[in-house]
Amino acid sequence: MLIKYILLLSLQISLLGNTLGGNILIWPMEGSHWLNIKIIIDELIKNEHNVTVLVASGALFITPTYNSSLTFEIYKVPFGKERIEGVIKNFVLTWMENRPSPSTIWRFYQEITKVIKDFHMVSREICDGVLKSQNLMEKLNKSKFEVLVSDPVFPCGDIVALKLGIPFIYSLRFSPASTVEKHCGKVPYPPSYVPAILSELTDHMSFTDRIRNFISYHLQDYIFNTLWKSWDSYYSKALGRPTTLCETMGKAEIWLMRTYWDFEFPRPYLPNFEFVGGLHCKPAKPLPKEMEEFVQSSGEYGIVVFSLGSMVKNLTEEKANLIASALAQIPQKVLWRYKGKKPATLGTNTRLYDWIPQNDLLGHPKAKAFITHGGTNGIYEAIYHGVPMVGVPMFADQPDNIAHMKAKGAAVEVNINTMTSADLLSALRTVIDDPSYKENAMRLSRIHHDQPVKPLDRAVFWIEFVMRHKGAKHLRPAAHHLTWFQYHSLDVIGFLLACVASAIFLVTKCCLFSCRKFGKTGKKKKRE
Repeated sequence: MLIKYILLLSLQISLLGNTLGGNILIWPMEGSHWLNIKIIIDELIKNEHNVTVLVASGALFITPTYNSSLTFEIYKVPFGKERIEGVIKNFVLTWMENRPSPSTIWRFYQEITKVIKDFHMVSREICDGVLKSQNLMEKLNKSKFEVLVSDPVFPCGDIVALKLGIPFIYSLRFSPASTVEKHCGKVPYPPSYVPAILSELTDHMSFTDRIRNFISYHLQDYIFNTLWKSWDSYYSKALGRPTTLCETMGKAEIWLMRTYWDFEFPRPYLPNFEFVGGLHCKPAKPLPKEMEEFVQSSGEYGIVVFSLGSMVKNLTEEKANLIASALAQIPQKVLWRYKGKKPATLGTNTRLYDWIPQNDLLGHPKAKAFITHGGTNGIYEAIYHGVPMVGVPMFADQPDNIAHMKAKGAAVEVNINTMTSADLLSALRTVIDDPSYKENAMRLSRIHHDQPVKPLDRAVFWIEFVMRHKGAKHLRPAAHHLTWFQYHSLDVIGFLLACVASAIFLVTKCCLFSCRKFGKTGKKKKRE
């Protein structure tokens, strides 16, 4: 009898292991995107899943580590880290030199289009590295993956998933052109109150703002049609049938958006779009002893945390001195992540670090303000801990992110290209001394924490949901099966206009016929 129970228990345990453990494939993106997906990967591994990450040999930030449940499949590409680093550097500099404004928006799109072309060349070499490696594709096929999680900023993850016959999920903040979510994801984008990506507008727009927003949408549509549509032939060739990038992206089961309503403006979305903003945030841990002593020495004034992210390692000597001069004039102690030459104007209240535990510092009771470039990860750590911000945005989504925080009353912005020491000093004093900024930051923090499910748990749930049900087709709108003229009801409008025109034509004909008949009858009677 005992042996029978032992065997039964062993069977139940084995069945439980088979239910929990699955094989997951990751198509990652560089930079902070990798940091986000790495958080999800770690949680998937805790849930006993086996995770495999596809990594190009020339990857810049994605560093293979060794874990029994985490495998890195490294494939060859004809470039090294310097190529990706160069593309990123060119992207950042081009953006900063041509930051979009109402008067420069056309030039901005012209210049950024050149950079995106270089990015697409790298992306295609990355795609070829996987798709043209017969041994790798055979190995992936034998691994029996159940789902692929892809970052759509690097195209091709969806092609790999379809060739392997598995469902795929997107994880993103926003795509390089918001038209991807609009055209491929079928998300409604009313330009009357939904600000276009990169426009730095809010959901409350004046008439001139709405004109600018309308133009921004159409410029983005133009870029999508000229640049992203160039992938259509590649996708058709890779999948062996006529298709488009947009049609393929539309097959995504779930879109995990790395924002939430504490950050976003209210707007329409679809059931297969899930918000997981701040999934990397967590309670603060104790600081290193020396750092804690410096923080405690700030007394009642507290500290200011300063970081421009992992992409910006140093500044020009002039800019660094300008910033240091402003920081030296505040009573707070400042912890500045900076690898450049020590500024001559650096005050005794400021310390430079190659790296700082940003989340732990923002979660410290003495944190009074956060000077940030406006990256989504840093923004969410500030929201999580309720710390007001001084935004110094430079490129990509950063200006938009800071615009959101300004609109919600939790940040002040300074322009890194034109700011003076007085500008930065004024912004710091505003967010520290005006209690409304702290109150608004805490309000956003309460909204963020008041969720039925934590963002990370929600992300993992939907990945496992797709694995359990082999997709989430019931959440995808029927819009994916309509042509563009059907989606906009142009065929219906055309039919109704034809009906109205026909009715008008018939009524007009009948009236003319009656008038002629009446005229002939009248003349006949007159002659009689």
